[in-house]
Amino acid sequence: MHSALIAAAEEAAEHAVELPFSPVVFGVGAFVGLVAMLLFTFAFRSVGTRH
Repeated sequence: MHSALIAAAEEAAEHAVELPFSPVVFGVGAFVGLVAMLLFTFAFRSVGTRH
């Protein structure tokens, strides 16, 4: 049983799927997403102190 799992894992590692974009694109996308969430949060910074 274990040898079958190891053989399947080795076969899956040989047929690794390539990323659809460069890793830099994923990093820039994550950075842009986090900055957008920061700006959204910053827009509501004084909502609690109005009343």
